[in-house]
Amino acid sequence: MRSHKLILGVVATFAIGIVVVGFEAIAQNKPEGRAVSQTASAPAEGGVVRLSAPSKPAPEAASREAAPAAFQEAALRNVQLQTSLGWTFGGKQQSGWYLYTPLVANLIGAESDGTASEFAMRLSLWQRQKEFEPTGVLDNGTWSQMISTFQSQRMTNKTYPAADQLVTLSTAECYDSSRPEELRKVERETFAAYKRLVAAAAADSSLGLQVAGDGQLAPNEKFLKIISAYRSQQHQDHLRRQSPNSGRAGLAIHSPHSTGRALDLYVGGEPVDTKDENRALQTRTRVYRWLVRNAARFGFQPYFYEPWHWEYTGTK
Repeated sequence: MRSHKLILGVVATFAIGIVVVGFEAIAQNKPEGRAVSQTASAPAEGGVVRLSAPSKPAPEAASREAAPAAFQEAALRNVQLQTSLGWTFGGKQQSGWYLYTPLVANLIGAESDGTASEFAMRLSLWQRQKEFEPTGVLDNGTWSQMISTFQSQRMTNKTYPAADQLVTLSTAECYDSSRPEELRKVERETFAAYKRLVAAAAADSSLGLQVAGDGQLAPNEKFLKIISAYRSQQHQDHLRRQSPNSGRAGLAIHSPHSTGRALDLYVGGEPVDTKDENRALQTRTRVYRWLVRNAARFGFQPYFYEPWHWEYTGTK
């Protein structure tokens, strides 16, 4: 009985491999255009054009439809792991990867959430690229690799800015308009990129942002306003003394904010609360999901653990 199950498992893995390889071939060899389903023959008497019988669906179209079906079991497993996968980050025990589904979907090129067969299929392609078994299941090994990928995209230059490299934000650009001037500093190039990002978001009517006459955010709009930018090392130390139990994931000893190129942006909920229920609310907002899809165009990369934290690494 045990050998029988082993054989079935090998056969299933082999079948998924065939589907993945087939889908990769389809994705890499897309035709210039779809075949026309009806073709016209020469005009008959009276100028009537007769149509031939509709052509059969192209083989690759059928394969494309069949491919997600092969990953239904993987999709069911992902439903479980979204909330149950055990892992540790910043010295804290974590459960599941549901909070990071938008980031994962963007990374692997999936259009659906983590419960669909299409997601599992796209994940299997990403696993193959990383030389993992292409199961389509987001398990511990795959999730660990994804965290490494997210973290590798963050800034590496941690130099402190000179005084003349910092500009002062207006109170209208801050989430908290009463924020003192010494805490309204940001690195000059980062601020210019932020203004371009905001202009693009303001022009996207699907976000429903309140926009001023200059195409920037209206004074009473909270989304995408800056919560925090440049923080000196002294101020970071002060924050850690105020929150001694925040942990490394919550408040870093050496924060990227000390470079002036890290921005905390308002994306919903409590601005910078790391509780799971708050981050879950934030990752469901249209503004956060827009950032996931678009921020890199303006040189910003996310800190995957904090939905509000974005670092300027420059456009590539």
